[in-house]
Amino acid sequence: MKLVIAEKPSVAMSYAKVLGAKQRKDGYTEGNGYVVSWCIGHLVLLSPPESYGEEYKKWDNLPIIPNNWKYEVYKGTKKQFDILKKLMNEKRIDSIVCATDAGRE
Repeated sequence: MKLVIAEKPSVAMSYAKVLGAKQRKDGYTEGNGYVVSWCIGHLVLLSPPESYGEEYKKWDNLPIIPNNWKYEVYKGTKKQFDILKKLMNEKRIDSIVCATDAGRE
């Protein structure tokens, strides 16, 4: 099966209609060899400065240019993040189509 990831639910529903993925599930639709799911805004954010060290909590030591950037799941979209993570790791998924906009994220 192919996993198609859209930028938002309304776009995912349009893709699902065209692809024939008519079975609604929690956070995705599936059918006709496709699983169609979506993001909701930003699922992952850059971690705040204090996650790099207490000295950055007051913003006195900026800019921060770490060797490795830290990320965290946005609390408001954690459920959909977990759904996508689960789908991407399922054995039945043999390919993933990123059908979001062409932005950097």
